[in-house]
Amino acid sequence: MENNKVYVIQDVPGTREGRPKINIIGASQFGSLKVLLPENAQIILSAGPVVFKLRQLLKDYTSEDYLLLTGDPAIIGVACSIVSDITNGKYKLLKWDKQERRYYPIEIDLYQKSETST
Repeated sequence: MENNKVYVIQDVPGTREGRPKINIIGASQFGSLKVLLPENAQIILSAGPVVFKLRQLLKDYTSEDYLLLTGDPAIIGVACSIVSDITNGKYKLLKWDKQERRYYPIEIDLYQKSETST
């Protein structure tokens, strides 16, 4: 786990002013945090520039790394699509549990075959 990365899709709102709205430090137990895009990044009219930038920033993503799904839902969708493409549908993300106040890892395997497939 020492070399794993947690790719934070967008910086937390308020970070630029030094007052982030949420604290994501707890995610660092799963790897070193790497913020991909600034808090104000958006997809407007064309997704091309954001897709290009995310492809560059996620090129070293491995199935041992995690995504922290922060920010614009459209950008989150693009990031998940890119890492799925890189890892053949297998990737991990971190989900915040409000009651337990901690992150839980979730493993995604888009192409898993059901054991009871017909």
